[in-house]
Amino acid sequence: MARYIGPKSRIARRFGEAIFGPDKVLSKKNYAPGQHGNNRRKKTSEYGLMLAEKQKAKYTYGVLERQFRNLFEKAATKSGVTGEILLQLLESRLDNVVFRLGLAPTRAAARQLVSHKHIVVDGQVVNIPSYSVKPGQIVAVREKAKSLEVIEASLAGFNHSKYPWIEWDENVKGGKFLHMPERADIPENIKEQMIVELYSK
Repeated sequence: MARYIGPKSRIARRFGEAIFGPDKVLSKKNYAPGQHGNNRRKKTSEYGLMLAEKQKAKYTYGVLERQFRNLFEKAATKSGVTGEILLQLLESRLDNVVFRLGLAPTRAAARQLVSHKHIVVDGQVVNIPSYSVKPGQIVAVREKAKSLEVIEASLAGFNHSKYPWIEWDENVKGGKFLHMPERADIPENIKEQMIVELYSK
């Protein structure tokens, strides 16, 4: 299963955002990496800005180029705003839903929970992080994994009301994916229209 395993703080510093979760390095060095990172004044081209936006989305959701391209092509075939649909498809990935439910502190940790068969969808174990969760399906922690320390620590103090498209159920330690999220409800700082323009070139 392909995934990005390189230096995360370096990527976060490039975009100036904690796209992988809380980052101690970024909080101390909020400028681009490299010897001259703090002195760069180079103007980025329009194409460069669009490319950077796509890269940010890929790193944020933990998707590699081919998967991302496939998701974009799928979004382009649906009726509606392509950029918004692309984000909805990314949000409906199983690893992202596990992250949004507060069962893991980061998407990478959520991906690991899924891969290690700790997550069930409608009562059935699913170990594919890219699995697309459908409205009405219930994503929860497998019974024997409910006492895992990483899950307990992540859930402590987590606000389950901040994502209106997911309904938390304490009894199953999981929640129902109610519907695809509206763009206004997706907190990620991604300019999806720039991604659409990039792929349209």
